[in-house]
Amino acid sequence: MTTINDQTYIDKVLKGDTNAFAFLVEKYKVMVFSLAMKMLKSREEAEEISQDTFIKAYKNLSKFKGDSKFSTWLYKIAYRNCLDNLKKNKEKYQLDTIDEITIKKIHSTDTILEEISQKERAILMKDCLNKLPEEERTLLWMFYYDELSLKEIIEITELSESNLKVRLHRARKRLLTIVEKNIEPEFISHYGRK
Repeated sequence: MTTINDQTYIDKVLKGDTNAFAFLVEKYKVMVFSLAMKMLKSREEAEEISQDTFIKAYKNLSKFKGDSKFSTWLYKIAYRNCLDNLKKNKEKYQLDTIDEITIKKIHSTDTILEEISQKERAILMKDCLNKLPEEERTLLWMFYYDELSLKEIIEITELSESNLKVRLHRARKRLLTIVEKNIEPEFISHYGRK
């Protein structure tokens, strides 16, 4: 399932050509670093986790069977390394509590978003995403920004399909509530109307 180009380099590495791994590092370093930055929010830790990910991938390359894309396998290693780092550091993210009444009154924010510039929207959405619990933020990021399929996310997170769908649904609802709380006041302060 891995691309022919990736498989060529994987085969070279497995045959002893250690320099061939540099191609894979170059190809996927942005993907790995981006995931680490999103999850850890620290450039230093993200760089360290990225290096650890490629070292672990290199050491375990013989275990890669090609059942999935190499990028998915590598993403899974990076994801697990980030989770381990978070557990090790026991960083707690402050979360907005969202009561059930707020969740029930969720409505579309499309009209608000249409009037905010693309750049402002991106900044506001990033801020809103960062207020989500780590797991929800990561799942939404994988699905919408990294455009991973459900199958790839299932493989990375080891969640069942139904569990993943439920978690994505809950994450979307929570994000919409956060968007409402953050974007509506921003919109009103900018444009003076609701």
